[in-house]
Amino acid sequence: MAAPAQKSDTHGLPYWELVLMVACMMAMNAAAIDIFIPALQDIGSALDVGDVNQRQFVITAYLLGFGAGQIAYGPLSDRYGRRRVLLFGIAVYVLAAGIATFSTTFAMLLTMRAIQGLGAAATRVIAISVVRDCFGGRRMASVMSLVMMVFMAIPVVAPNIGQGIMLFGSWREIFVIICLFGAGVGIWAALRLPETLAPQNRRELTGKRVAEAFRIVLTNRVAFGYTVATAMIFGVLFGFINQAEQIYTQAYGLGPYFTLVFSATAIFMAIASFANSRLVERFGMRRLSHGALIVFMATALVHLVVAWLSGGQAPLWFFIPVMTFNFCIFGFIGTNFNALAMDPLGHVAGTASSVLGFMQTFVGGVLGAVLGYLYDGTLIPLLCGFITLSVLSTFCVFLAEGRLFEAKYDAVTGPHPERARPSAAE
Repeated sequence: MAAPAQKSDTHGLPYWELVLMVACMMAMNAAAIDIFIPALQDIGSALDVGDVNQRQFVITAYLLGFGAGQIAYGPLSDRYGRRRVLLFGIAVYVLAAGIATFSTTFAMLLTMRAIQGLGAAATRVIAISVVRDCFGGRRMASVMSLVMMVFMAIPVVAPNIGQGIMLFGSWREIFVIICLFGAGVGIWAALRLPETLAPQNRRELTGKRVAEAFRIVLTNRVAFGYTVATAMIFGVLFGFINQAEQIYTQAYGLGPYFTLVFSATAIFMAIASFANSRLVERFGMRRLSHGALIVFMATALVHLVVAWLSGGQAPLWFFIPVMTFNFCIFGFIGTNFNALAMDPLGHVAGTASSVLGFMQTFVGGVLGAVLGYLYDGTLIPLLCGFITLSVLSTFCVFLAEGRLFEAKYDAVTGPHPERARPSAAE
């Protein structure tokens, strides 16, 4: 694989700019979620939402639209190229955010949030497809880790930006900021992003060809196993995001300062993603991600025991470092699982990205919504969800590989004999 600084890999765009642009595409989604966490209570009051747990639907509606929309964008981008599909999706994202500013009912707000998610789905599909168009194997995992590092900077600042806006304005101004950010990324991509899909790799947009691409994705043991495993582990993340405001402000009484604690967790996730970009080329995706998953599960179990013995929630001095450590470990799981799922599917990267993204985000969003709605004033439902979903994720990895920490099944040919050297993905 050519060195990352070479423009041949990046279709004429400097390596740093390609990584940063892809990261900003992904960051549009994080911004549209995390910036609203401090505003959920005010949105509920302004739009007469009776059930406090229903305020979480502001997050869930976006995630469901974001997950469902990815099914369409993959085949479209494999046919018409990455640029046109990306710019269309960003336009929908910006328009929905603008209309949501004037919402008069909770139903109208949720509708616009779902449409905004539908538009944002294009950014996720195209971001991963562009990386897969340019890189493969461990280099792809390394690039995705750098993308995730920048992507994780948004959860650090977004809740604090949202809290700052709430101090001087209302949740409606938050939509204005989201609209401007999306427009900025769209203009940048329109001016600078090259078309990364080679003409000979474009696929006809017919029912038969689309069905063939979907069959390739869904029948590949490794890709499908890691896709479901990622959906389970993303359910953990979305469940925590849905409950974060209630846990920090109600259970621990941190008030508006909770965004600082939330941001600290995101900082360590970003550091973990950066560390992964350096370690993955030495140790391989499987060893890092499988080990991290086991550590995540064990830590959640210890946290659950402490919370149970403490009457439902661990002391704050225990909760903050343990939760931060858990999501630091998360930084070694999600990125590598995504890369492992995509690695054998480069010839149908757009469709593969859409199918994988749909299953990961939609299923993960539904699981996260269920987990979030179970909030009862304690940490017990959340931590039980952490353990259950991480166990299921481990089971899916085992089914995909036949063992942990190394590949038993080749991504294309199936079972293979022991090898003296690990594959590029390992």
